[in-house]
Formats: sequence, structure tokens, C-alpha cells
Amino acid sequence: MVDRMPYLPLMLSLDGQRLNTEGLLDTGASVNVLPYELGLQLGLIWENETISVLLAGNLARFEARAVVVNAQVSLFSEVDLAFAWTQAPNVPLILGQANFFFEFDVCFFRARSEFEVRPKRV
Repeated sequence: MVDRMPYLPLMLSLDGQRLNTEGLLDTGASVNVLPYELGLQLGLIWENETISVLLAGNLARFEARAVVVNAQVSLFSEVDLAFAWTQAPNVPLILGQANFFFEFDVCFFRARSEFEVRPKRV
């Protein structure tokens, strides 16, 4: 049986560039992680991003830079998400504690391979 991971469709945008993609909902990840190629597609330039981010685990040996990208999930209002933009190859877009889970409430129904996402209540 194939293990169904919780991937969430979302649209990222930055300075007029828009990108439909999906992110892995990872409650164990401290930060959001943006793959290098997706950052390039959004128009980011590595040399222009000067704030370094230290990643842990499998990504610890790769450089990462802090970036903020606009994101829209479903028909919810757009939010700013902070990412560690990494040069690590073959990494998914990861939605982690800082700051995806600060902006959205997520309920997992693991036995049914389902999840529900709602914007935070103000």
C-alpha cells in the first residue's frame, strides 16, 4: 500500500510572479522550506537574499536564505509565509511550524488519509 502524504495545493506569488504548487504539511518541521528551483521560478536571486538560515536534519549541510513569499490556500485570504530557501536538491516545499501553522489550523484524519485546513481565527 502506498503511504499518502499530506500535500496541500497552494499558490505562491512574489512581485507579480505566480506559481501553483503543493506543499508537504509537516508538523515536525520547525520552518517552511522553499526548494531552490521554486524560488528561481518566483524571480528570487540567491545573491540578493542575505539573511542566512540554519536548517537541521537532512538539510543541515545545505545553505538556506530567509525569504518571504505571498501564499494563497484555497479561497482563503492571502498570507505572507516566511521560508528557508534552500539549495538542497530534490526537497519538497515544506510547510512547517514557523509560520504556516501559525497562520492555519490543520486537523489530520490519518486513518482516512485526509486533512482539513482553516485560516487561524483572529
